[in-house]
Amino acid sequence: MNVVYFWLGLALLLMAAETFVPGAFLLWFGFAAAAMGLIVWLAPELPILGQIIVFALLSGVAVGIYRRWFRGSGPASTQPLLNQRAAQLIGRTVELAEPIRNGRGKARIGDSVWVVEGPELPAGAIVSVTGTDGTALRVEAAPPRA
Repeated sequence: MNVVYFWLGLALLLMAAETFVPGAFLLWFGFAAAAMGLIVWLAPELPILGQIIVFALLSGVAVGIYRRWFRGSGPASTQPLLNQRAAQLIGRTVELAEPIRNGRGKARIGDSVWVVEGPELPAGAIVSVTGTDGTALRVEAAPPRA
């Protein structure tokens, strides 16, 4: 009977630890430990090694359930690029603050200076942001305005 209390205690400990660790991950190990407590209560003759193997299998199943049905099931964001500042700039037309030489230059956008990558262009050239590479913006010469 002491082993049942061990598994139930472990389940409570893991579920409580979930409050300190983001991501809803330890909760599923807690469910596996609780299920293991029930299994040991129903089959007390199960050896310790068997209990550990069954717990590992239950943990895998529980995490699989989480990943399959619960992960990413929250509401879609109204601002999917909120913390991706460089990606927010794709499509903007900006002026080069420094020329692009050897594939790299700089552009002032708002109150920031961004590293840009693209074809050789002089300072003052108007470019369109076409993509990002880390914190660098990929640019190309903007078509002339009519």
